[in-house]
Amino acid sequence: MTAEAPPVPALSYGRLIPVTVHLDDLDALGLLHNARYPLLAERAWTELWQAHGVRFDGDWAAAGDACNAVKELRITYEAPVTSPGTYAVHLWLERLGTTGLTYGFRFCSADGTVTYAHGTRVLVRLDAATLRPTAWSEGFRAVGRELLRPAH
Repeated sequence: MTAEAPPVPALSYGRLIPVTVHLDDLDALGLLHNARYPLLAERAWTELWQAHGVRFDGDWAAAGDACNAVKELRITYEAPVTSPGTYAVHLWLERLGTTGLTYGFRFCSADGTVTYAHGTRVLVRLDAATLRPTAWSEGFRAVGRELLRPAH
């Protein structure tokens, strides 16, 4: 007899992206190092955006919407991750402005039921030549609208 995986809860907004915690992500106490949570969230966002054609390949002029910078990062830790394995990052947009956005994230169990940390990050889209804020493309905004969290 084979065990069936528990059902993944339906998300009412955003996407759940699998991530892997490796043994060397743990600190000397055997806990996921605090700096790894935002790193794993960033890797999940990179995977999501690359699936929509948004990527940075080393050329700032060709980067388009991938030419952006972090303005703010906030994170709250709820429970320690104590072992390597498969987890997930729940991703969504809190706000999508003309030149900036605020995304939300939740580092959680693979099935999305247990939250270990959550936070927000503000990004600003930059013009590659001037490094001044510039507007997101309409294609980027269309994908972003699909990720917006409903008003709560």
